[in-house]
Amino acid sequence: MFKKGDMAVYPAHGVGEIQAVEMKKMAGLEQSFYVMKIMDTAMVVMIPCGSSEKVGLRAIVSSAEADKVFDILKMEDVEIVQQPWNQRYREYMEKIKSGSIFEIAGVLRDLFLLQHSKELSFGERKMVDTAKSLLVTEISLAYQVKEEQITEQIDNIFVA
Repeated sequence: MFKKGDMAVYPAHGVGEIQAVEMKKMAGLEQSFYVMKIMDTAMVVMIPCGSSEKVGLRAIVSSAEADKVFDILKMEDVEIVQQPWNQRYREYMEKIKSGSIFEIAGVLRDLFLLQHSKELSFGERKMVDTAKSLLVTEISLAYQVKEEQITEQIDNIFVA
């Protein structure tokens, strides 16, 4: 259960702050909703409290879990299956939508590795930005440091 002021991750949207827990009547039923403001977009979403786990709303990862993200990003012996870009795009988008920081890290790593052997499509380049942004925001909160520091750490992994 989240409370006002808590930071949480809403899959595919990113990190947000729970601004309120409100009761609303919808379809004749009264239920409680989390009112969450997404940090990157300032979009406000309402998530039914009763189904928040089912939709993937979760707490920010711990610093130990954030360490594991960097381990995933540093993996180089990863086999990337050759497939059409649109099929790969769909698979990666599903991983991003899962909300798992580890799946998102895998997507970012795979796309960075892939771009060494071929040019990424426009959609894949946009996906790199999305995955990186999602990771940077959450990891900076986990470590309680500025986003710029995390961006620099990630960039250093892939320029080496």
